[in-house]
Amino acid sequence: MVAGGHSAVWILADVELKEFLREICGFLLESTPERRRRRYGDVEYDWDYRVDTTSATIRLRDRLLGVFHSLYQFLDLGSGKGPTLLMASDYPFRRIVGVELLPELHRVAGENVCKYQTEQQKCFGIEAVCADAREFVLPKEPAVIYLFNPFPERALKNLTAKLERSLQEGARPVHVLYHNPLQEHVLAHSTLLRKAGGTHQYVVYTHRD
Repeated sequence: MVAGGHSAVWILADVELKEFLREICGFLLESTPERRRRRYGDVEYDWDYRVDTTSATIRLRDRLLGVFHSLYQFLDLGSGKGPTLLMASDYPFRRIVGVELLPELHRVAGENVCKYQTEQQKCFGIEAVCADAREFVLPKEPAVIYLFNPFPERALKNLTAKLERSLQEGARPVHVLYHNPLQEHVLAHSTLLRKAGGTHQYVVYTHRD
């Protein structure tokens, strides 16, 4: 759904935003390499031998089903081999897109997306894109943007400026999940994003129409 009719865009109320932040804390913690290993087991072993030795939890997914709405896209900038894309597909996002600059990592991510199948999967519209995230055209609809500290300061400034221009052209709810936020001060200077929560491990910045 393309933003345009603002009355038709799902917007988080204050109570819902607080619930979103509580649950996104768990999502961010689960997406760290160590927690992914605990949650999924040795995913590279599973991919290599086409077996399923994982033990993905259901409790977090069930809590988030009422928080993530199908109007939202999930966008991972600097997606590497795509582990966060696979994790995000357990939630009912309308679409999931991973953007990776390095062709070899992008190739592996594409293979992983094709192989990944679980009973918990809720989103099957997953796309791996080989591109410079700074040049990638941001979706003109509600989105969750995930960053695992993929950029140096200047690149993050350019991305933030592009996001602000996009929001000025078409206002819609956007949540930026920034893991390992070494350059958080860049987002803190944004005029359109406000900090909604976080710890030393992650921060969440939000724009609400």
